[in-house]
Amino acid sequence: MTATKLMPIPGHIDPVPVPRPDLVEGITPREDGRVDLIGLPKKRIAELFETAGLDAKAAKLRAKQVFHWLYHRGVTDFEAMTDIAKTMRPWLAERFVIGRPEIVEAQHSSDGTRKWLLRTADGHDFEMVFIPDADRGTLCVSSQVGCTLNCRFCHTGTMRLVRNLTAGEIVGQVMLARDSLGEWPKSGQADLAALDDDLVDEDGGYSADGRLLTNIVMMGMGEPLYNFDNVRDALKLVMDGDGLALSKRRITLSTSGVVPKMERCAEEIGVNLAVSLHAVTKDVRDEIVPINKKYGIEELLQACADYKGASNARRITFEYVMLKDKNDSDEDARELVRLIKHYKLPAKVNLIPFNPWPGAPYECSTPERVKAFSNIVFEAGISAPVRTPRGRDIDAACGQLKTAAEKKSRAELERLYAEKEKALG
Repeated sequence: MTATKLMPIPGHIDPVPVPRPDLVEGITPREDGRVDLIGLPKKRIAELFETAGLDAKAAKLRAKQVFHWLYHRGVTDFEAMTDIAKTMRPWLAERFVIGRPEIVEAQHSSDGTRKWLLRTADGHDFEMVFIPDADRGTLCVSSQVGCTLNCRFCHTGTMRLVRNLTAGEIVGQVMLARDSLGEWPKSGQADLAALDDDLVDEDGGYSADGRLLTNIVMMGMGEPLYNFDNVRDALKLVMDGDGLALSKRRITLSTSGVVPKMERCAEEIGVNLAVSLHAVTKDVRDEIVPINKKYGIEELLQACADYKGASNARRITFEYVMLKDKNDSDEDARELVRLIKHYKLPAKVNLIPFNPWPGAPYECSTPERVKAFSNIVFEAGISAPVRTPRGRDIDAACGQLKTAAEKKSRAELERLYAEKEKALG
């Protein structure tokens, strides 16, 4: 594993020193010295090609070609780039690599949800989840290895924060999901990748076990706004019309309330906003979402009211986990309605039945209590659907992500890895 050094990552009160690899210009160093191109924009790729010996004009041309093959066609081998001269491909392969996060383990839930345990090039583990529905397929993407927020209802919050994921490790999750779901354009049909707002069926060029990756939510491990630059750069590649070409209307970023970064999120990323609210009083939110001690409910809701691009057509989603006898009373529901109306927020509320995990300090509200809470919010004219728990049997549901590396012994992980390698031949 690459040696690490301490870096400050902001926590709910003060910056938290955590180990991180010696990242050079946002790229995780590799033992073979090659540079991973995944996560880099066209301009940066051109700069690297020029540094490696190409003249400026050739570097720009090659960068455009390589960018297309990486993000539009999903290739993982320079030899597959057929419009690049055969003599040029070995030159690229000697200096650069097309990376993906390593798959340590893949799990399938009985409800169709998939969870992957992934590993970075420097040996850190994290998770991503794919949730198929009748009309969409949503990928839940991680932004950090671990988390620093310590939300008491969340299993990820019990992990130590190891480091931020790079832009390449974030966009790499999307690319790996497309690999696994068979979703790259078939030969001769590359232009279909840009049709992100249409459900292109198998006859149109995509196939993904009957499902499509149509939506992305930054709701996996970590707080995205505490890794702002890398999340922004990754999502720009996802939204790039020459890249993965997914509309910003189909991308949602979830924050626990990092108020100073919310305006930048609107200006520099522009995706849909979701806020982990989970309580309507200071005392309860201080307990279950400790960042509230730094950025209180009123400050958070004002930042939501100021969020550029929010409208009735693109509402802010408030996530609200239902905890028995903690935040689920009729009074809580009425206060939630009052706050949303007071700040004139174009909002909907996702009510999330608490997903249990070993040692959790809370219980889930009863179905009757959840329904009563939902009805009060609905009757006030605010959408308040109850989210159906997905992937509970593989710990892939909301609040359950915590890398399986912490649950399995090293010997067991090595055995699983060996079996995977054998299966791959």
